[in-house]
Amino acid sequence: MRSRTRHAIAQLVEGLADSSTDERRIPVARPGGRWRLLLGMVLANRPWLLVPGLKSALVAALATGAVATINSTVWLLADSMAWWRLIVATIASISLVVAWLVIDGGLWDRPDNDSHEARERSRLYNASTLITLTTGVVICYLALYVVNLVWAMFVLDPSVRGGYLNRSFGYQELFVLAWFVASAATVGGGLGSGLESDEAIRAATYSKREEERRNRLARDKDESSRDWDRD
Repeated sequence: MRSRTRHAIAQLVEGLADSSTDERRIPVARPGGRWRLLLGMVLANRPWLLVPGLKSALVAALATGAVATINSTVWLLADSMAWWRLIVATIASISLVVAWLVIDGGLWDRPDNDSHEARERSRLYNASTLITLTTGVVICYLALYVVNLVWAMFVLDPSVRGGYLNRSFGYQELFVLAWFVASAATVGGGLGSGLESDEAIRAATYSKREEERRNRLARDKDESSRDWDRD
């Protein structure tokens, strides 16, 4: 590792000293080098800070969960759903929020030309974006589950809910209710993210350096388009 690091730094310094070179590329080691690069990009984006960076989404998710927990219609739905339906609801809610953030924030990268390098770079950027968002939303989902479970145990009396459903009801059913409510609250948080600006979504998704890199690429694309229009 140290030998490869010294070699990479030497190449970078050589590229900086060579004024005739516009950019310097370091080939990714194989096998597994590309996966390590992708993992490093995701970790640099800090997906665990995604939801705290989107305050409107966080408020909407918490409000949706708090209201849904004490809603009798939600009790009936949660009580009637099989475990596989709850799993489908979990996957669907996470997928919808990720898709919404990508579309609403304009996070999908498109290659600026038809070269192999441009397509490969776009695939790498898009993969890191999807993994970052999915990881962040999953963390949000788990946090909402815990918060909703604690809230349900605090405010719901099993005898009251059991009387409404006309059957015996214990605290163990609250785990299923919190699971269903977490899916609904996740979708509510995704809708709340629509109140955020595109800049806020990008800042919450990417690290500062990654955001600057993507902004620079966007500016380069705009300049190339203007030059093409003038020609």
